[in-house]
Amino acid sequence: MSTTADAQPAGPAFTAPGTLTPVLTEHWGEDRSWTLEHYRSVGGYEGLARAKAMSPEELVGLVKGSNLRGRGGAGFPTGLKWSFLPPMDGQPRYLVVNADESEPGTCKDIPTILANPQALIEGVAITSRAIGGDLAFIYLRGEVAHVYRRLLAAVREATDAGLLSTGFGLDGAQPLRIVAHAGAGAYICGEETALLDSLEGRRGHPRLKPPFPAVAGLYGRPTVINNVETIASVPAILAKGPDWYNAMGTERSKGHGIFSLSGHVASPGQFEAPFGITMRRLIELAGGIRPGHSLKFWVPGGSSTPIFTPDELDVPLDYESVAGAGSMLGTRALQVFDDTVSVVRVVARWTEFYQHESCGKCTPCREGTYWMRQIMLRLEAGKGLPGDVEKLEDIAGNIAGRSFCALGDAAATPVLSGIKRFRGEFEAGYTTPARELFPYRASSILESAR
Repeated sequence: MSTTADAQPAGPAFTAPGTLTPVLTEHWGEDRSWTLEHYRSVGGYEGLARAKAMSPEELVGLVKGSNLRGRGGAGFPTGLKWSFLPPMDGQPRYLVVNADESEPGTCKDIPTILANPQALIEGVAITSRAIGGDLAFIYLRGEVAHVYRRLLAAVREATDAGLLSTGFGLDGAQPLRIVAHAGAGAYICGEETALLDSLEGRRGHPRLKPPFPAVAGLYGRPTVINNVETIASVPAILAKGPDWYNAMGTERSKGHGIFSLSGHVASPGQFEAPFGITMRRLIELAGGIRPGHSLKFWVPGGSSTPIFTPDELDVPLDYESVAGAGSMLGTRALQVFDDTVSVVRVVARWTEFYQHESCGKCTPCREGTYWMRQIMLRLEAGKGLPGDVEKLEDIAGNIAGRSFCALGDAAATPVLSGIKRFRGEFEAGYTTPARELFPYRASSILESAR
């Protein structure tokens, strides 16, 4: 059996990372990039071949050494998460890939599956070998039917090619079965334990923890749950080595990530870069704020993260720096809003989303999101009642940290952050509709809609 050190590629295997470091996205624009033939032509499945020459313990150690962190938002160390599984007891253990991407602004995992599904399949295979599993699930949103079909075809291609025929399971000699499961479109199923309930055929509601999924997850068995980008990042680490991965990023946020830039920039899109790049640099790469306008506010990690203004443009986009500046890096869904946008209007849309997607299991979230939505719609219409802003702060404050899962925090965060940064605009909602202060047509990125 080889050692972890043997898994390192011989000689120089990479060039120094630059401003952008395309890895997952490198071949997205090439002809039929989603096929197995194309993926293997650019070095695909070299990582799995190396993994099959290693023991599960060596694989877990290698991923720990790479300092890969979860890309679903929390940033928890991936190898450490895998190591939490209890010792093998002769019974099944599972890998579940969370592909239920649906938060406003978040748009990296679905494009990854669409353009490069074999990277995910290879990552699933490597991870399954590392944890001793021979059955893995990919839980995808049912609305993206075209992506689901592509994922099914990718699994079929890899299986038919014999790539998953042996090397898995408790004894390391079983075939791997990958099940692509289409959910019914509930945002709450992006929460890992609600996803497990849905996968088991029940209504998607978050579970009480402990026990944690690593001990009692899917079907009551030890389960690793990671998101698409996390698992798809594993093959390159196996193929090129942990040192290659550690050469990118910052001291505590190693590696590369996909930064999804949307909104009022000249060229929105996906920018794969080392952690620590700044928003100022990403906006420059995206062609700047649309002509004739200036940046008003932005969010670093999707609608569930506190709002930033131009003052934070030079904050390094890594987990620690963004948290130190008062927000969260989350899924790196960087939404950009220029001076034509009403903060009240944006927060009202986000609040409607969270109210609609609340599963109703706990009172703070179920009732709190309902009343926040009512107040936000009043303020947006210029029909706010005296004390509405203070009431919003009170309701949001009673949701944050008191709901059963993180959806409550996600709903409360933009309300509290918006009021903190732009209180005057919220108070203007007592007398003036948001559309009068900031005509909605002016915010459109389409000329035809203005």
